[in-house]
Amino acid sequence: MHFLHGDLDEEVYMSMPPRFGTKGETKVCRLTKSLYGLKQTSRQWFSKFSTALIELDFTQSKADYSLFTRLKGSSFITLLVYVDDVAIAINDPQAVSFFITLLNDRFKLKDLGSLKYFLGLEITRSTEGLSVCQQKYALEILEDSGLLAAKPVKFPLEQNLKLSKDEGDLISDSTSYRRLVGMLLYLTITRPDLAFSVQIFSQFMDKLRQPHLNAAHQVLRYLKNSLAEGFTFSTKSDFHLKGFSGYWVGCLDTRRYIIGFCVFISDSLVSWKSKKQHTVSRSSTETEYRALASTCCELMWLTSLLKDFRIPHPQAALLFCDSQSALHIAANPVYHERTKHIKIDCHLVRSTCFFFLLLSSVLLPHFICFVFL
Repeated sequence: MHFLHGDLDEEVYMSMPPRFGTKGETKVCRLTKSLYGLKQTSRQWFSKFSTALIELDFTQSKADYSLFTRLKGSSFITLLVYVDDVAIAINDPQAVSFFITLLNDRFKLKDLGSLKYFLGLEITRSTEGLSVCQQKYALEILEDSGLLAAKPVKFPLEQNLKLSKDEGDLISDSTSYRRLVGMLLYLTITRPDLAFSVQIFSQFMDKLRQPHLNAAHQVLRYLKNSLAEGFTFSTKSDFHLKGFSGYWVGCLDTRRYIIGFCVFISDSLVSWKSKKQHTVSRSSTETEYRALASTCCELMWLTSLLKDFRIPHPQAALLFCDSQSALHIAANPVYHERTKHIKIDCHLVRSTCFFFLLLSSVLLPHFICFVFL
């Protein structure tokens, strides 16, 4: 896997602004740095770069528009584009230099070699698989917050901690808190253990109170205790999609439940989410069922993404939940009075599920699994 950096410089002509010139003139403005400083800079560059890739027989993914793939013979090339940074993966090592030269004929590229650092992500390879973490970025967060010498703790939040927008002393200046939450949001790319905490902190950006700030500092102290944590894509496990969904106690202010899920490819975690519901659920069963619907959508997206990578997944994906009531709603074709308002979620889950399996209590206690196609 290689890392390339593109040069955005080009000469482009644009029309004169309205009422600038005299009538009948055909003057234009010449911009030597057209892609810098304009509102649609990234859009113009991506349009130019993607057009060039499509001319080279690449296919743009429908699941992720920044992903391009090309299969020619036994050679398979994958490109992931983020503005002017490009990550390339090729199954034929001898074709790497040729393809980079081909791109360099159209763009000014800098070959940064094997991918080790990309957008704050630190990538390392071993015989066990591929590991990704954000240790350097985590250190920058601690240094920016002034807690680099703080005492580390083992848990991101205290047990049974309840935060409310009306409890605690009000803090007038929340600029540093907002900056901290923004940095922690980006850190959740490789730290699913912080996803629940960060989504809670994001709810108090407009009215910061002392308990919210203390909880955020607790997360930073936990971060110091686990700087190198991340996730690993193992090469020694069977390829199989598995999703787990669940919910947590509702918000004290809005009474909305927090739903979440995590999706594994075999033993490797690839996707996760923790989010407060948009509506107030009248029962935990409804909350669990909506969490199932969200997980179904994620599995559908990942299945489509695997097809772009030409990775076969013949077996059905598995989706796990711990609610008997939600399982009965999905299996029952009749809409009762208390379930008619979640009809859309019912249709979504039923259309993607083929049949249900009840796992043995010895293998997976209190969990119910159904096969997802």
